Amino acid sequence: AMLDDMLKSSFARDIVLMSLGGIKPIVVHGGGPQIAEQLELLGKESVFVEGMRGTDSDTMSAVEMVLGGAVNKEIVQRLNGHGGRAVGLTGKDASLIQSEKLILDAEADPSVDLGHVGKVIAVNDEILRLLSKSGYIPVIAPIGFDNSGNSYNINADVVAGKIAEVLSAEKLIYLTNTPGLLDSSKNLLTGLNASQVKAVDTTGAGDAFNGGLAFGLSKSKSIRECLELANKVAGLSTTKLGAGDAMPFLKDI
Repeated sequence: AMLDDMLKSSFARDIVLMSLGGIKPIVVHGGGPQIAEQLELLGKESVFVEGMRGTDSDTMSAVEMVLGGAVNKEIVQRLNGHGGRAVGLTGKDASLIQSEKLILDAEADPSVDLGHVGKVIAVNDEILRLLSKSGYIPVIAPIGFDNSGNSYNINADVVAGKIAEVLSAEKLIYLTNTPGLLDSSKNLLTGLNASQVKAVDTTGAGDAFNGGLAFGLSKSKSIRECLELANKVAGLSTTKLGAGDAMPFLKDI
């Protein structure tokens, strides 16, 4: 959605309409294509391990510039242009997303270092509740921090899921430019629970996730985590739409 001007406008309009209708949306966005473009301009190659972008210090600087700057502010501007009251944030603002370095699973190659790729440790929900209660639409770039001052690039799907959990959101909606989760024959898989997603993930099923909502192991893990979060949070359901970001919806705060 963030690569097509018509979809960008449609996305922003729909979010603002939701807000005007009494729903309290929170937008969590990624920006993989924009990051890749910026790294290419800088002469750096994008390296992926298990579907996750290897992030050294230079790459992290580019990620912060792209996600926290260009992409975040474009979404904010478009929402405000349609009459919304959007506020852009990264995980560093108001200590929103405390994180730590992500270490690959034990069975993975221990010599592989993802660099500044992080996982969420805690979410400070106070600022999000304050903004939403006041009629603002938080727009969050998934950049975390640790107590040593390090920055981390975090999977936006996981960040959205964690935020939905902390806020007890009524619904978590994923937006993607694919039909959804596909099997090895490119058939759409629906109604899956966390165990079923894990089964497809671990068996591989002939690159079952290529071209679907889950691209590689990192995406499938994100889906599993969010399904598990949905089981934890009363009234939280997950829904797939067609764009490129993720939104927890708050019913009451």
